[in-house]
Amino acid sequence: MAQERSGAATFKGNPITLIGPQLKAGDAAPDFTVSKNLLEDASLQDYAGKIKLISVVPSLDTGVCDAQTRRFNEEAAGLGEDVVILTISADLPFAQARWCGAAGVDSVITLSDYKTRSFGEAYGVLIKEFQLDMRAIFVIDANDTIAYVEYLGEMTEHPNYEAAVEAVKSLRS
Repeated sequence: MAQERSGAATFKGNPITLIGPQLKAGDAAPDFTVSKNLLEDASLQDYAGKIKLISVVPSLDTGVCDAQTRRFNEEAAGLGEDVVILTISADLPFAQARWCGAAGVDSVITLSDYKTRSFGEAYGVLIKEFQLDMRAIFVIDANDTIAYVEYLGEMTEHPNYEAAVEAVKSLRS
């Protein structure tokens, strides 16, 4: 059974339980399987050799998640061809596609953790009570080592966008 971290985070001040390990910089990035669409899956290996900024959101259809994904979409232009930005949520793939079309988001790849919650469990962001992924940021280098991690303590707060972008840029120098 996967490790549970009770009280590791809150939703509107109420404690929630996260499932999986608490990863840190220097750890090997765990593999995962998520959905690109209803018929096609993706894994960490699909982005081998690239710097990966993984933006984890509970649902694109909420205000902070919407703003977070739009912000990283804007930042993408200045990060270079060797960087890929992945937004992972438990939203269904067709809901993610609809949201991206409506929001004009085209530089971020949305991936869905709805089938197996493989990403959520491997990265310690699966919320037991909601079966959604907790807001977090992971920057993974081209060799699949975690360079930066931010686990949010409160589900409704914004991540430190500047620190995440700086972590990506530091890997490019």
